[in-house]
Amino acid sequence: METPERREAGEPDAEAHNPFPWYEWMRRESPVHVDPQSGALSVFGYDDVQRVLSDFEAFSSERGRREGSSALGASLISSDPPRHRQLRNLVTQAFTPRAVALLAPRITAIIDELLDQVAAAGRMDFIEDLAYPLPVIVIAEMLGIPASGRAQFRRWSDAIVSPGAAPAPGQPSFMDAQREMAMYFGRLIAERGAEPRDDLISHLVAAEIDGQRLSAIELIGFCVLLLVAGNETTTNLLGNAILCFDEQPGAYERLREQPGLIPDAVEEVLRYRSPVQSMFRSATGETDLGGVVTRPGQPVVAWIGSANRDETVFPNAHIFDIERTPNRHLAFGYGIHFCLGAPLARLEARLALEALTARFRDIRRVPDAPLRWMESSIVYGVKNLPVTFTRA
Repeated sequence: METPERREAGEPDAEAHNPFPWYEWMRRESPVHVDPQSGALSVFGYDDVQRVLSDFEAFSSERGRREGSSALGASLISSDPPRHRQLRNLVTQAFTPRAVALLAPRITAIIDELLDQVAAAGRMDFIEDLAYPLPVIVIAEMLGIPASGRAQFRRWSDAIVSPGAAPAPGQPSFMDAQREMAMYFGRLIAERGAEPRDDLISHLVAAEIDGQRLSAIELIGFCVLLLVAGNETTTNLLGNAILCFDEQPGAYERLREQPGLIPDAVEEVLRYRSPVQSMFRSATGETDLGGVVTRPGQPVVAWIGSANRDETVFPNAHIFDIERTPNRHLAFGYGIHFCLGAPLARLEARLALEALTARFRDIRRVPDAPLRWMESSIVYGVKNLPVTFTRA
């Protein structure tokens, strides 16, 4: 989906790593913006973004379902009530704060194992060595995916969250990634149907809604969504935390001295460098949105990354403040589509930062090391992050 043309919007140098000046310009000059080429409507202010995310009667999530061929189009993220509620109820219990808390010992063990592998070196690629493998291992174990299959996840996830980007050599396109994931999970689902195990895929295969089992495309959609969302959100949350600490070096040392501030620091990273920058909806009819009347079927983009920098809601929004309170950010969405995995992402980030601050001091980006940014208007983060540190 096309987004507002940034040069016309007044920010000629807007790039993947710094969309925030563009957001600020749009909130001030065109907070509800209709792209002249695509006709897509974009909203940038906190209240409008919150409304688009939560008002499912006016702004539908059911994109792609009518084609019936897309796994993501048949998933939670592309469903409206009552089907959304039915699908969500099937997995809610696995992601409640209480259920997620039971995963803490295993998550801690994974973190320790990953950090043990780099501790003596005094340097690591923070993404490759910790931020990426941690959530992938956790969600793969929950789903029941064998370790041998994890090598493909990164290339699939990158393609799924960058639908408009040209694939790098040897990497799949958005459609190829969906096709490959559908084939992979189709085989796993068939195996669990024949031989159930104590994992989430087996639970979904056996689940029923009104006496009906989930269709093959719905089962695959669950797997694709849980894997990609479980990977991207936490990977980018952790990487963005280090980027924030690097900009404000005293913040990391404060967390070492006051680990009780870590949960608040996680929330501020979620606001300041939101792992998910935008979500898409489709207008169901004519609705007044900030003085602009939508038309039926019109694409709508809710810019979460902009809403979380709205100065009318967050005083000194341009400042990273680990003690910010209240912090009503929209990083995990709002309303019925509030991120199912939010408790898990928060727990993984908290435990990772607790381990880092306890074991390492002086974490710094390697000077002049080039960063490869996600080429996506949906998610925000880096693909690599070389850092140095000293052992505490």
